[in-house]
Amino acid sequence: MNYEDYEQKCNEIRMRNEIYLEELQKDLLNSGLKEKTIRRHIRNVDFYINTYLLMEEPLEMISGTEDFYMDGFLGNFFIRKCMWSTPSTIKSNAVSIKKFYKSMLNRGYIDKSDYDEVTDTIMFNMDSWLEDCESFNDPYSPNPFYFF
Repeated sequence: MNYEDYEQKCNEIRMRNEIYLEELQKDLLNSGLKEKTIRRHIRNVDFYINTYLLMEEPLEMISGTEDFYMDGFLGNFFIRKCMWSTPSTIKSNAVSIKKFYKSMLNRGYIDKSDYDEVTDTIMFNMDSWLEDCESFNDPYSPNPFYFF
């Protein structure tokens, strides 16, 4: 795929993602969350589906349910590339992503098995993500991403 095709495909996906984000916002409003909390969830999910999932190849939001992408984002990319990464922001992003995919499940965009993969990935990996983030942010700890 050449660059122009990549950009065109990414733009098509971003347009669909905008609809998903609007629907998530409606669901969060209906759940009674405060506007500030809703904005944070939307920002977190937008970064995941419109930045991370489109970074190397144009991936639809459903691809983000896969363990490979979820772990790559919260357990690697977010910790190493986002200066604001802390154990607290990892938890916040995980909650936002979980709410997003629950909304997508309720609206019929993903299957229950996709949602279960999201929740299982978060549940099984959260402790190691938090530990890696703490180590990475501590200048006196060994870098958990430096293997050589």
